[in-house]
Amino acid sequence: MPTIEIPIANLAALPAAAAQLRGLLADHRIVAFEGEMGAGKTTFIKALCASLGVPENEVSSPTFSLVNEYRDAQNQPIYHFDFYRLDDASEAIAMGALEYFDSSYLCLLEWPSRVEALLPPNHLLVTLSVTGPESRILQLISEN
Repeated sequence: MPTIEIPIANLAALPAAAAQLRGLLADHRIVAFEGEMGAGKTTFIKALCASLGVPENEVSSPTFSLVNEYRDAQNQPIYHFDFYRLDDASEAIAMGALEYFDSSYLCLLEWPSRVEALLPPNHLLVTLSVTGPESRILQLISEN
């Protein structure tokens, strides 16, 4: 898959951008979100989960719990990780991250660089870059 760029002009454009990404999920069950603090990783994940049938008010940052579980419209689990607070990958192993990654269910990872050595080879890297007060660019790269 070539690199794909999805411009997001403002918050109102999030659902359309999430729908574009959703179309790639059949080939990628691990989606790694990179971006600076405040770039909108959790906000975008909320929009993506909403497009999958998760009530938007159920999606929140797992900063302290490290992983949240949601259910999509087919009642399938979606796992949302935030690895920001981890000091090294061994902490992710201890919490069972590899079992989640091997589950074949959708795993959405914030701060994946903290556990890079654990990521399966076939994951989708989504980089959010701030381009203005509300605008962002999503860059999607399939890691094989």
